[in-house]
Amino acid sequence: MMSKFFRRFAVLLLVGVLALQAFFLVRIVLLRWVDMESTSFERSNIYIVATTKPEPWRFAWQQHWVPYERISTNLKRAIIASEDASFTDHDGVDWAAIEKAWDKNKKAEKIAEKQAEKNKPKFSLFGKKPITKPLQASTAKAPKTVGGSTITQQLAKNLFLSGERTYLRKAQEYVLVMMLETVLSKERIFEIYLNHVEWGEGVFGAEAASQYYFRKSAARLDAHEASLLAVMLPRPKYFERRIHTSEYLQSQSATVQARMGGVDIP
Repeated sequence: MMSKFFRRFAVLLLVGVLALQAFFLVRIVLLRWVDMESTSFERSNIYIVATTKPEPWRFAWQQHWVPYERISTNLKRAIIASEDASFTDHDGVDWAAIEKAWDKNKKAEKIAEKQAEKNKPKFSLFGKKPITKPLQASTAKAPKTVGGSTITQQLAKNLFLSGERTYLRKAQEYVLVMMLETVLSKERIFEIYLNHVEWGEGVFGAEAASQYYFRKSAARLDAHEASLLAVMLPRPKYFERRIHTSEYLQSQSATVQARMGGVDIP
């Protein structure tokens, strides 16, 4: 009796999973012709603001879709140089970049572990009083981690998925990446990405970011402005108020500018 129940449950679960994948596939096919008005990430962002901010009506939403040809080539080159240099060559996943990120994160974890061990209080032989003052928990820094996600992976996550970090969500992300790369051209993937990527609190897409930070259209961004926007992407909310003053941004943008001429864009 129980085995029959589990078989039925397994069948229903499989049907549910396949139905969900079919739903995603239909939506991706429609993206060949339809410009998506909002993404799962954007809707989640609006919900968080509406439920946590004391005055959510003051939240300014900025997102303006513009065609691919009306986005500066400088911005396209800067983002690929900064985020995904092999975008035009890979099939959606850059395994070399993932392996490199994995190694960097492992090294960061080991350094953090050694630092934590070093800061443990030491006790004298004649008493329990620590010889050194222990590091306060509030001052201990978590190891800085880096990701190896491609532009296609970032788009898949932002379009359909939540921000949680689980193996199940990651597996779904890879399935979506395969669908995107199979159904859409690289240019279309990049166009959707450029129009929905986050550039600050409530600022989504190249046109909104260009108007917000430089008071000009995305088509008129020069190399310096484009590289600044590209370097912001991993932490857009953090750099939102620092884009014109951060020495780190200025330094990194110079590095990105130096790489821009060597990348291919779709």
